[in-house]
Amino acid sequence: MNLISLGFSRRIYRFSSNQHEKKRCETFARFLDEAPIITNFKEKTMKTIAVLSFLFLTSLSSIAQKSAKEDLVWHTDLNKAIDLSNKEHKPMMLFFTGSDWCGWCVKLQKEVFTQSEFKKWAQDNVILVEVDFPKANIQTEEVKTQNRMLQQQFAVRGYPTCWFITADQLKDGKVNYTPIGQQGYIAGGPVNWINSATALIKPN
Repeated sequence: MNLISLGFSRRIYRFSSNQHEKKRCETFARFLDEAPIITNFKEKTMKTIAVLSFLFLTSLSSIAQKSAKEDLVWHTDLNKAIDLSNKEHKPMMLFFTGSDWCGWCVKLQKEVFTQSEFKKWAQDNVILVEVDFPKANIQTEEVKTQNRMLQQQFAVRGYPTCWFITADQLKDGKVNYTPIGQQGYIAGGPVNWINSATALIKPN
């Protein structure tokens, strides 16, 4: 193994965050091993630059994917969301969805929830709760029971539906929900959706 590929191999697990990227890095390292020994200084320099560029681009991809997932937190445990809602004095946004079959739910997420304007607004104004009713995706029995209870509590009949609520834990262990308002898919992108939601949770 030549010195360049040895150094490259040692960095595989430092820069690669998933199996697909590790496989790509390992393939690239094998390519370096099998290449002819380079004696020309210029060729050595070019090869080193190629290795560093590959590592840099791979690490950027990993960071971008991680950042996209960590921008927003969608809670599935209602009790934790209630505690956080009361602690931060923000209403909860219950997103009733069918994540793996509802076309309009996917459309709302793509056009609004994944956009930077919504992410900033959500971080500042609400606690996000996903109330999902998938056909194939696996859920625990606790989450299924919780979501059915919320569906009945707020009489949700169609998806997507977003309920804005607050909740108080009573001494007897029961929860008192206070509905603020609801909305579903709204055409026009994140700005229209945010303006409508803001009018619900912060009426003039």
